[in-house]
Amino acid sequence: MRILMIEDNESVVQMMEVFFKRENWDVVNAADGKQGLDLFLENEDKFDIITLDLNLPTLDGIEVAKRIREKSATVPIIMLTARDSESDEVIGFEVGADEYVTKPFSPFTLVARIKALYRRVNATPGVAAEENDVTEVRTPSLLIDLQKHEVQYKGQLMPDLTPKEFDLLVILASNPRKVFKREQLLQQVWKYEFTGELRTVDAHVKKLRQKLEPFDDSLIKTVWGVGYRFEDN
Repeated sequence: MRILMIEDNESVVQMMEVFFKRENWDVVNAADGKQGLDLFLENEDKFDIITLDLNLPTLDGIEVAKRIREKSATVPIIMLTARDSESDEVIGFEVGADEYVTKPFSPFTLVARIKALYRRVNATPGVAAEENDVTEVRTPSLLIDLQKHEVQYKGQLMPDLTPKEFDLLVILASNPRKVFKREQLLQQVWKYEFTGELRTVDAHVKKLRQKLEPFDDSLIKTVWGVGYRFEDN
């Protein structure tokens, strides 16, 4: 695995480099937001995971994540921050972060999160479906290719979805009209390794809806007080 670590705290960098090397992972470090963004743009296809600090010189983590997502919807991003406010976390997810880890954190925890996210991204969400040789999900309007990580609406290719947005869509579209509680979506999309709150689901559903909206703004319904369901008439 090759990791881009955008972090200006030298002690955190040195500590995590030790743990990454134990896993035989390659790590490239950038000490400020602009340098990290430039490194990614120059080597877009070479990084498997990005760890991104929220508080950075030159460009903060929110702006870096936003610009990375403009270029790649699929590279996994784990946001690291010393802040512990709900609004910061939700903003992080809204600009495309896949995980959110608050400092101080255990290096073992971060390594476990990276492994879990990498597994999920490379297995894609159809986990159970693919084990049964199912490679696509079809609805009256959508064709979701689990292997290519692509979504078509009535034959028209949709913009790339982030790994979590794709996971959410597959689970919902695979079970049309079934109402999923937020807790169920947390369990099925983020698995047991994720310790986030229910607002995480809402933030990702919001971004998914924004990408579906130009094609069809009625595919994902909110069931007030319960959760969400997929409807394709």
